[in-house]
Amino acid sequence: MIITVIVALLVVIVVTLTIIRLHEKQTNAMCKSKKKLEGRVAVVTGGTAGMGLEIATDLARRGAKVIIACPFEQEGVNARRTIIESTGSQKVIFKLLDLKSLESVREFTADILNTEKRLDILINNAGVAFSANTKTYIGTNFMMAVNYLGHFILTLLLLPLLKKSGTSAEPSRIVNVSSVLHLFGRANYESYNRMAIFYRFFHYCHSKFCVMLFTHELSKRLKDSEVVVNAVDPGAVGTNIYQSLSKVIGLVVTFLFKNMFKTPWEGAQTALYVALDDETRNISGQYFKNCKLSRAKKSAYDDKLSKKLWNDSIRLVKLEEDELKICGL
Repeated sequence: MIITVIVALLVVIVVTLTIIRLHEKQTNAMCKSKKKLEGRVAVVTGGTAGMGLEIATDLARRGAKVIIACPFEQEGVNARRTIIESTGSQKVIFKLLDLKSLESVREFTADILNTEKRLDILINNAGVAFSANTKTYIGTNFMMAVNYLGHFILTLLLLPLLKKSGTSAEPSRIVNVSSVLHLFGRANYESYNRMAIFYRFFHYCHSKFCVMLFTHELSKRLKDSEVVVNAVDPGAVGTNIYQSLSKVIGLVVTFLFKNMFKTPWEGAQTALYVALDDETRNISGQYFKNCKLSRAKKSAYDDKLSKKLWNDSIRLVKLEEDELKICGL
């Protein structure tokens, strides 16, 4: 009797998982834009692995000069070689960037501003999940620093070049990678530095909610410019981001997500759609999912909340008034 029940449960589980897989794989949308990017420049943070590597490869294949960034030199060198071999493009550059370090972000952006004449696409893709709750030099936990605050200052410092490059016909585009888990996040600075293991999940959620508020606030401040900014939910993507859970659990989760939901290539599609498609050219401050305009939770569009987060973020990353003026903010 017990064996029969166990077998029946296993059959139900297998059938259920098969149905879910078939549904997910058949409904995963793809970016259909045929746009060429000759003469354009793109920056992809975390463009050396997983979803970021797929995004960078696609942009390079379209003819863009692609700058990939991560804090690991060997990973960056290997990724550059992989993209060149895959696309035949030699216009691929790797630069070191540690988003948890204000000094690293400033060095990276200064280098871009000094060496590049334009910047057309900025993909804020790099992220960490469920990592140790250590504090960083920014003064907040590791996930908040990498997923949100590092990208906050990076984006603002690159705005002059983005503004210079955009036109009314083709504005520069900023794509912020968020997550459906922003639904569980809050913009409450006091909760960001609680170090108990229990808070790891919520730190991730908070960081992705802050990405949503940042997108909303920045879009308002860029209203009269030729730059648009939007956020995307890539879905459940099987990447190495889960390795921080533990090697074994990370491998299992990655395998399941790749096979049940989205591979890194499939997960890259919404970011590519927002960065390239003509339909998204004049849309700003919005949230996209599965290559469609979607809707984040209501508080993600709260003007008062987004302004408060903006001011807190300016203070945390130590941006000066003269820097904000140069950014045009």
